[in-house]
Amino acid sequence: MISVERILCPVTLPQQSDEALPYAVSLASVYDANLLLCHCAGAPALLVSTAIPTNGGDYSQVRTSMAESLAPLIARTRRAKPRFEVIVAEGGKDVGEEIVSTARDRRVDLIVMRARRSRVAALLGSTAEQVSRTASCPLLVIQTDDTAEAKSRLPSEFGRVLVSHDFSSSSELALSYALSIARKFRAELHLLHVLPEPEENEAQNAWNEVSTETAYQRAMRRLQFAVPKEIYRRCRVTQVVRWGKAYREVLAYAKEQDVDLVCMGALGRDFGLQALFGSNVDRVLRQASCPVLVARPFQVALPALFGSRVARSSLKSGSSLV
Repeated sequence: MISVERILCPVTLPQQSDEALPYAVSLASVYDANLLLCHCAGAPALLVSTAIPTNGGDYSQVRTSMAESLAPLIARTRRAKPRFEVIVAEGGKDVGEEIVSTARDRRVDLIVMRARRSRVAALLGSTAEQVSRTASCPLLVIQTDDTAEAKSRLPSEFGRVLVSHDFSSSSELALSYALSIARKFRAELHLLHVLPEPEENEAQNAWNEVSTETAYQRAMRRLQFAVPKEIYRRCRVTQVVRWGKAYREVLAYAKEQDVDLVCMGALGRDFGLQALFGSNVDRVLRQASCPVLVARPFQVALPALFGSRVARSSLKSGSSLV
């Protein structure tokens, strides 16, 4: 059973521009979790308005002012108002490092943050990029592109949850989160498995109609048995098997079904420098128009790779992050 007791959400001022907070509030409410709102004092230009002064490193005024500002926004939830605490990260690290470090030190179960969509190559913002690759806990990314249409579609709750399931250990973890969230929100649950298409030069008898049907039936049966019986009694469950590229089918299905949340699993190696771009999780995370939850095993936080010379040089081959 998934346990979510502490949720971390980096905050900005003014809060009207931060779409991640309503999601964090909703999740904290349904899980009865403590909501930790993190302000990184070391980089005010990135996370918070400089209108709140500090007094020689004393951040008590910042915490008080931010708590007063955030309280009415948190109270807007239709659910029970969650407990919340404002944290001021006072170190000299950059924003991404502070978020990861705070999540590790506070033993956070889930990070909820936004990623501003770039105009180039559907890249994440640099802070979300860093956190997605170095966080020691699961991460929920809320994509934003600052358009009125995009903002009107952000529901802050989940009516349809999609999990990409390839029967690996990491996708089993993603399924666990999807089951838990679907149950809490009484949402529709969609399980999608993508079978690879045969190569053009593959022998005809290696991928004939019989073997195709067998692969489909086997995958569908495994999807059906993946969901506990009690979930069928609480939620509407749909299993789908498709052929093609996994990330393309996940993105297409999410758009077709107007999905509110995509859950995918990732092992630590999926977000190392050697796999900076190109994995299925990476592509869905960058291109999805709805929130994406990256489920990963809890681990000791990795070094801040994006602050290293090696990391910076590896990014030069791609487009700059925003």
